[in-house]
Amino acid sequence: MRIANVEVLVSSPGRNFVTLRITTDDGVVGLGDATLNGRELAAAAYLTEHVAPLLIGRDAHQIEDTWQYLYRGAYWRRGPVTMASIAAVDTALWDIKAKVAGLPLYQLLGGKSRSGLLVYGHASGAELPELFDSIHEHLDEGYRAVRVQTGIPGLPSVYGVASSRNASAGADAGSDTRYDYEPARRNAIPVEETWDTRAYLRHAPTVFDAVRNEFGPELPLLHDAHHRLTPIQAAKLGKSLEPYDLFWLEDVTPAENQDALRRVREHTTTPLAIGEVFNTIWDYKQLFEEQLIDYVRSPVTHAGGITALRRIFDYAAVYQIKSGVHGPTDVSPVGLAAAIHLGIAIPNFGIQEYMQHSPVTHEVFETTYTFSDGMLAPSEAPGLGVDYNDEAASAFAYAGAYLPVNRLLDGSMHDW
Repeated sequence: MRIANVEVLVSSPGRNFVTLRITTDDGVVGLGDATLNGRELAAAAYLTEHVAPLLIGRDAHQIEDTWQYLYRGAYWRRGPVTMASIAAVDTALWDIKAKVAGLPLYQLLGGKSRSGLLVYGHASGAELPELFDSIHEHLDEGYRAVRVQTGIPGLPSVYGVASSRNASAGADAGSDTRYDYEPARRNAIPVEETWDTRAYLRHAPTVFDAVRNEFGPELPLLHDAHHRLTPIQAAKLGKSLEPYDLFWLEDVTPAENQDALRRVREHTTTPLAIGEVFNTIWDYKQLFEEQLIDYVRSPVTHAGGITALRRIFDYAAVYQIKSGVHGPTDVSPVGLAAAIHLGIAIPNFGIQEYMQHSPVTHEVFETTYTFSDGMLAPSEAPGLGVDYNDEAASAFAYAGAYLPVNRLLDGSMHDW
């Protein structure tokens, strides 16, 4: 069974997505996700110019060999563009293989290790009353765990808060800002936001104290610091949040310097989640072997596909580290479906991030996975269980968009 056609599909139903569609010589179709929020055309060009021509005529069943061919053969290894592109090919080939087998993809990964995937949703509010309303809404919809993000006094816009001034780009295209939070604005240049670390460190514990008093001790609470802290600031935050028993504290400090996590770890027992911007198993080596984190955040879309992420999870399992796959709405339903199939199969599943895509996104990506009682379940259809609607996609042309950039109060550039 040979690869006969490779298409790179760029559409923007509420936000930009890059989808790879591979068709075999006997008509079997597989889909992969290569979306790289704010840099979508870089991944699309890499696929179109450098990957697609190499795939024509290759055996679609040789997934591992194709992965190695694209990774080692390029010489210039790793990086978000390369790994998102490889991920799209890998996922599409797994989709094809499962369709040929007549089985849902998870069956080829070893079958189910659980009945469903516990997920968390994104509750947010500029102030506490709005945050409480958001948490109640998520609980009413069946979520059993929530990420908590709030505004910070004195700052007009803060990452993760759907009602922030710069959080409504998706709404301009008809999406629901509460579920389809999209900070990438459709501007010629990135929006600039302002950050005050001291104000954040003062405010965050008061928020979690209020949430625990309102919702009790049982609700799993998560929080994302979004790479904005130095190691000692991250350690301080983790320590200050210990009384509120967080499920995890995410991306507390930029992890390119993996030694930095030692400083955090030695000061706090708050569980740590890292990796949504990591691309390969090599990014995790020290973090795993020194047991500096508790959850792996890489998505299928950005970590080289199902093949590569399965290897990362197997490596993590040696150190009792669990999965916590990144699941924002800028990972397409194709990428989410792949994560669900992988998550249902691995032994060390932890939790799955789940932001519900907007109705307009689901016009283009027709899905059959299900969400009920706080759990995601994979499709039972052969393959991933996602179809791409070309007619619907034709109404949503690509529109350039950038994620914001961040500056401190004195104007210095800072991590967003």
